[in-house]
Amino acid sequence: MGFYDCSVTNTKDETISMKDFEGKVVMVVNTATGCGFTPQYKEIEEMYEKYHDQGFEIVDVPCNQFAGQTPGTDEEIHEFCTLKYNTQFPQMKKSDVNGENELGLYTFLKSQKGFEGFGKGPAALAMSVMLKKIDKDYANNPNIKWNFTKFIIDRNGEVVARFEPTANMKDVDKCVASLL
Repeated sequence: MGFYDCSVTNTKDETISMKDFEGKVVMVVNTATGCGFTPQYKEIEEMYEKYHDQGFEIVDVPCNQFAGQTPGTDEEIHEFCTLKYNTQFPQMKKSDVNGENELGLYTFLKSQKGFEGFGKGPAALAMSVMLKKIDKDYANNPNIKWNFTKFIIDRNGEVVARFEPTANMKDVDKCVASLL
């Protein structure tokens, strides 16, 4: 199984095949509307506007698995994102990224790029402290740790990078730019 074998469902209940993105650079990100990292929507939208014409796509998967930070319906989530951050990239149906009901897309992504840490700085330290309370062994499994974890897939469907929510968005931008 590869990236192009995966699919997700959009907010209109239509199946979106990752094969539709063949030959493009793709960022898959699990998002939330009420998270400390939610302002990343602004930088993600800026990347979309800057690189979309060069073959960059975003697969936005709202997820409510992390402290219930994505309440509301798919319509309410979409309305929040378009009104507050003027997002233009497509959003998928709210879905699980971990556990028995996780999207197959996330099972694949996590098998390709596991957790490698939160990096350095206050946000990284805060995430580590919080997650140790939830799961003492969190660092030793590939599960998504929090909202706004980003996977970058190159034009050949290879998962080339995983960025935790604490990563600097400038590093994410540089990675995407290098693949276009």
